[in-house]
Amino acid sequence: MNKLTKARLRQLHFQAAPIMILPSLLTLFTGVLFQIAELTGKEDDFHWLIRLHKGVFGPVDLQMIFPFLNGLGLLVLCVTGIMMWLQMPQRRKED
Repeated sequence: MNKLTKARLRQLHFQAAPIMILPSLLTLFTGVLFQIAELTGKEDDFHWLIRLHKGVFGPVDLQMIFPFLNGLGLLVLCVTGIMMWLQMPQRRKED
C-alpha cells in the first residue's frame, strides 16, 4: 500500500472518530442504564432511555436510520483501525 493510501486511510479514521464518539457513547450508556432499570424492576420509569437509544431526540425521530448510521460508523472505524494496525511495521523478537 503506498503512502498516499495510508494517509487517506488515516485521515478517514481521524475524521470518523470524533463524529462517531457521541452516538456510540449514547447507545452504550442508554442501553446499559435501561438494562439496569429493567433488572431492578423500574423500566416503566425509564422508557425515555430506550427512546434515546433508538434515536428519538424530542421532535427529531431518527429511529429508522440511527442504528444503520451507528453501525456503519462503527464498521468504518473498525476496518480503518484494523487496516492501520496491520500496516504497522512488525517488530522482531529479540532472543
